[in-house]
Amino acid sequence: MSEPTVTTHRAEVVWKGTKQDLRAHTIRLAEQTLNCSSAPELGGNAALADPEELFVASLSSCHMLWFLYLAQRERHRVLAYADHPEGTMDGTRFVGVALRPRVTFETEVAPELIERLHHAAHAACFIANSVRCPVSIEPPSA
Repeated sequence: MSEPTVTTHRAEVVWKGTKQDLRAHTIRLAEQTLNCSSAPELGGNAALADPEELFVASLSSCHMLWFLYLAQRERHRVLAYADHPEGTMDGTRFVGVALRPRVTFETEVAPELIERLHHAAHAACFIANSVRCPVSIEPPSA
């Protein structure tokens, strides 16, 4: 078994608080700049992304990318993938994140295979493997 590859990931976070939002800041990732604030409950601008939303989104994105990779590896073509994840905090920390992916395949795929792909994607997700709170994958509602 080969040694894992060590990688480094960077971002640039710059505070630019204004009279309208003392929590305003930007996050630069690759060639993109995201305007951010704190959560509205903490006095931030609800129209801007907050760190808690970014955390929930990063878990969802990581899971999705692994799911797509694993489905492709098994030669199952995904036509669409959408998720509306939700994270719950107890006031000081995340106590859980629920992923709610909805996947459309080119051909009919057995529910057992979809469940297996989600399980494997969850196990492979670097971010899910790095957090302390539980991350669940909720099945599609009927």
